[in-house]
Amino acid sequence: MNIKDRIGELKNEMIDLRRMFHRHPELGFEEWWTQEQVVKYLTGLSLEVSKIAGTGVVALLHGVKPGKTVLLRSDMDALPIEEETGLPYASEVEGKMHACGHDGHMAMLLIAAKVLKEMQEDVPGTIKFIFQPNEEDAGAYRMVDEGVMTSPKVDAAFGIHLWSQIRSGTIDIVDGPQMAASHYFYLTITGKGGHAGFAHESIDPILVASNIVQSVQAVQTREIDALNPAVIMFTEFHAGSNTTIVPEKVRIKGSIRFLYEGGDEILRRFERIIAHTCEAHRVSYELSFKVGNNLLSNDPEVAQIARETATEVLGEASRVTTKIRTMAGEDFSDYLQHAPGAFAFVGIANRNAESDYPHHHPRFTIDEEVLPAGAELHVRMALRLASP
Repeated sequence: MNIKDRIGELKNEMIDLRRMFHRHPELGFEEWWTQEQVVKYLTGLSLEVSKIAGTGVVALLHGVKPGKTVLLRSDMDALPIEEETGLPYASEVEGKMHACGHDGHMAMLLIAAKVLKEMQEDVPGTIKFIFQPNEEDAGAYRMVDEGVMTSPKVDAAFGIHLWSQIRSGTIDIVDGPQMAASHYFYLTITGKGGHAGFAHESIDPILVASNIVQSVQAVQTREIDALNPAVIMFTEFHAGSNTTIVPEKVRIKGSIRFLYEGGDEILRRFERIIAHTCEAHRVSYELSFKVGNNLLSNDPEVAQIARETATEVLGEASRVTTKIRTMAGEDFSDYLQHAPGAFAFVGIANRNAESDYPHHHPRFTIDEEVLPAGAELHVRMALRLASP
């Protein structure tokens, strides 16, 4: 089979799939309708299909030839955004839209599954197609907890994200750290409330919290190598109820992100400054962290295979780049904790298609002309990584 020609024949079907998903967006762990469409399509291919993680899907294709097990992943969820694209296939659900390209991801992987099934006699090993819910809030952990990396054990993983920061017709794959680890913090500072006119009888937690917001910035500017990207962001600050009342508590939320191996020490340094500041001002604190995403770091060997494959897909080495590293997070990183793999950015920025808006923007859309390249990249990576 000529893979490129066959995917070209399926281009309109792929676009139709993408538009179908786009019309019916569902938020994380609510993708029931989406799940049914994916199950129906994969079952129609006579694959071994099962549901997982509530609204997720796993499908297995057992090749005729011996080989390894390769995981190919698509995410499924939409965002709580009111669409403003004006497209004829715009979201039909008020306040929800596919504003991150997951509709395109599903379409590409479904077509890749179809092509690989058609060439099953030439496929080595086992290809595991997974459709994951709730990527926007790190749902991959449930897929892992429910055994997606086992039965059969995954030897390599590959994923794609359509990316509006690079132009259509390009693919970017880096070695090592690619997308940042993100840890969300929840901080409560407790002082002593009272009357604003008798400040000396109170212990003002707002003053302490303000000092902390300023002081912890020293971690990223004075305690971390300047060549190691790290960001501490405060995104919520809640305190007080009246102009005459010193509040008892301040509640703060935010995130700590880093784009290098071993950045967990930032969390300890962050708490050290909080603890000492609170002690100096005679207040107490409670601090907790939640992992948003682990560091997404590409295995260099798999990334090199992906770049070679992307060059074959695009037909020109200069269109395959190694530039994009971002402080945004991606829970594909959870799969890479258990198997080597790589994640590719497929460019969609095309002013003529109005697909150069940033992700999560109400006018975000994709350049559908790049979908065949993404599907072909999935197919060829599956074949290469599954080869013994």
